[in-house]
Amino acid sequence: MDPSLNSSELQRFLNQEKEKAMVNEMVAKLTSVCWDKCITSTPGSKFSSSESACLSHCAQRYMDMSLIIMKRFQSMQ
Repeated sequence: MDPSLNSSELQRFLNQEKEKAMVNEMVAKLTSVCWDKCITSTPGSKFSSSESACLSHCAQRYMDMSLIIMKRFQSMQ
């Protein structure tokens, strides 16, 4: 790291890195949960229409719930 970074710049950088890590963790969890729920057979070269719809709905519900939970935690602080 550049030693000329001041405390506020360092804090901003750390917050950005923490947010990136949280997004990556959320994507990994979303992928795992929705894959296990929606892909019930050995996947072929592309998803069936029901698998595709399930994955889309699962991802949307997961993101909606994550947003609700995040807002709830923010209101508690």
